[in-house]
Amino acid sequence: MNIEFDKLVSRSVIRLLESELKLAGSKADVHKFIQMMIMGGVGFFAIVPFALVFGANINPGFAALGGLITSALFEIIIYAILEFKVEQRKSFIENLLPDYLQLAAANVRSGIALDKAMVLAARPEFGYFSEDVKEMNKELYVGVTLQASMVNLGKRYRSLQLQHTIRMMNEGIQYGGGMTDLLNQIAKDLRNQHMVQKEISGQLFMYTIFIAFAALVGAPALYALTSQMITVTNTVWVGILKQNGGGLPTVGVSFLRPSPPKITTATYYNFSLAAVLLITGFGAFIVSAISTGSVIRGIRYLPIFLAVGLLVFFAVSALIGGIFGTISGV
Repeated sequence: MNIEFDKLVSRSVIRLLESELKLAGSKADVHKFIQMMIMGGVGFFAIVPFALVFGANINPGFAALGGLITSALFEIIIYAILEFKVEQRKSFIENLLPDYLQLAAANVRSGIALDKAMVLAARPEFGYFSEDVKEMNKELYVGVTLQASMVNLGKRYRSLQLQHTIRMMNEGIQYGGGMTDLLNQIAKDLRNQHMVQKEISGQLFMYTIFIAFAALVGAPALYALTSQMITVTNTVWVGILKQNGGGLPTVGVSFLRPSPPKITTATYYNFSLAAVLLITGFGAFIVSAISTGSVIRGIRYLPIFLAVGLLVFFAVSALIGGIFGTISGV
């Protein structure tokens, strides 16, 4: 039976994913992409509860919830990777745009028409942008105007700088401005803008260091210390309760009766691991937002932050556990 997966989602979702795939530079068919996402989500929703129930002996209700969360995480991760590719292409094009405009301006100054100048300026080191410029040039041979083809070029990237540049160029073509001076001025303005962005990033560097330290070292170390202290406290209470089978007497007022902690060592340890993963994960995105201005680029830092956070947590746990064990004999 051939299932039409695209019929399971709305047209607006299909258009959104189709646009995202184009912005990410992917040539994948949107219908196959939707099929992959739906089948992957359903697969996780079916496999994870089965593994939790029969492998870890977890309550079926919680296992189903775990499968639902895992399926949702799968969809979110796929979409986040797609957004990361979009941002990566945007960053790439904005970094090379001033150099490209200056090369195009030099070609125009030598007497070459603007469309040819743009193609000649598309050097191999500009990667996929050069291929997109050549595709733009091919549209001219089928009757598309230069202005319309440049607008189509701008739609392939989620870059306000590129779209602003194309709008200025189209206005120059329409009103007969000096294209050489215009391209050089745009390239100069873009370079100045990049310099300002670097200066701002440098001024915010101390905030980045502070947040990275808090996420990578501070939080994991404190959670590890607290976890080990709870372990020692529970161990001490086990010894006290063995020596006082009837419980401890009240101290002073009748309602002040010492009792062991209600949180078990395993519960707090699992909570600590989840908290460390959550804090380091958000720390990666916050650092990315401060240093680059884009939250989604934090995906690059996410594996490093998670690995370092867990490493600090386990290292501090082992160190504090060894110290407490040596002192108290626990």
